[in-house]
Amino acid sequence: MKIYLVAGELSGDILGGSLIPALKTHYPDAEFRGLGGELMQAQGLTSLYPLETLSVMGLVEVIKHLPELIRVRRHLYQDALEWGADLMVGIDAPDFTLGLEKKLRLQGVKTVHYVSPSVWAWRQGRIKGIKKSTDLMLTLLPFEAEFYQQHQMPVVFVGHPTADKLALQPDKRSAREQFGITSDTQLVSLLPGSRRSEIARLGPLFLQTAQQLKHACPNVHFLLPAASAQRHAELTELLQHYPVADLQLIQGQAHEAMQAADVSLITSGTTTLEALFCKTPMVVAYKMSPLSWWLMKRLVKIQWASLPNLLANRALVTERLQDAATSEKLCKDVRDLLEQPGQAEQQVQAFYAIHQQLRRNASKQASKAIVELMQSGTTIQS
Repeated sequence: MKIYLVAGELSGDILGGSLIPALKTHYPDAEFRGLGGELMQAQGLTSLYPLETLSVMGLVEVIKHLPELIRVRRHLYQDALEWGADLMVGIDAPDFTLGLEKKLRLQGVKTVHYVSPSVWAWRQGRIKGIKKSTDLMLTLLPFEAEFYQQHQMPVVFVGHPTADKLALQPDKRSAREQFGITSDTQLVSLLPGSRRSEIARLGPLFLQTAQQLKHACPNVHFLLPAASAQRHAELTELLQHYPVADLQLIQGQAHEAMQAADVSLITSGTTTLEALFCKTPMVVAYKMSPLSWWLMKRLVKIQWASLPNLLANRALVTERLQDAATSEKLCKDVRDLLEQPGQAEQQVQAFYAIHQQLRRNASKQASKAIVELMQSGTTIQS
């Protein structure tokens, strides 16, 4: 079995790094090739490009990189055919991977898309193209599967691998001990994103918020996890311009940092779901280029941006987006959670219920669905 996998960012690399060993239980002699990061490569993937290649966010930002992205996709298509791929699994990055899946499917390669694009939120007409591109959609969230079922698209809700990985009851004391933080210290974790563009746009905002928090609450401490060595270097440079007392810049260990924290200030995206699994009360912020935001507001059809709110179907956590994301407002939002334990506890209790709902042994469920597709040519909806 020759399996071609393409992931677009760190969250996709995490999913792929768990999926590959699950697939190996069914196909012990399988070969894996495509595009992925360190976790997927550690499981045996031969990656033709760095993971960063596809990590471009924002409608306007993508246009700037479009010629390079087209060249990369053309190369991967040719490589997959020459290699003789039996199956392609596109992991997230839908604007890139679905196009590649469609071309390979026309050549007889079975295709699976892992992680639904936000078609339920905006540009719902994309469902027609998705049905032409992939034989099977694997979703991490239940409301996503319901959307595909309504459109007669083969789909399996597999749950979320991180929900399986992280304990229902996090060990906050142990997490704090790793960083030398005492139990009576107020601790805030700062997570401005895993992409270069996010660090550039949100890093200064988060550090300015931390400066104001430190002024208002002198005893508060901070943890700032960097998603990679490149992000660590970028954050190190930012801290020279926006110094924050009692702040530890660390590489990796984002889950431990969130588990240790009383509150997380976090960028909207997959990490909000990870914070939910860590049972960390949170404030969510996001900014993009003004033109991308103008376009997004006219296309998006959902009430909330963050996954905790979408899963709870209510305003569970505070969201500060674009012009509303100011250091003054974020400072107040974080202080409210630090100083009002009841408000924070309401979030945590809701997080437990959502965590249990998404805990389904996702990688095992995904690999099982893929095997059924390859064996029978049909899919079982779940």
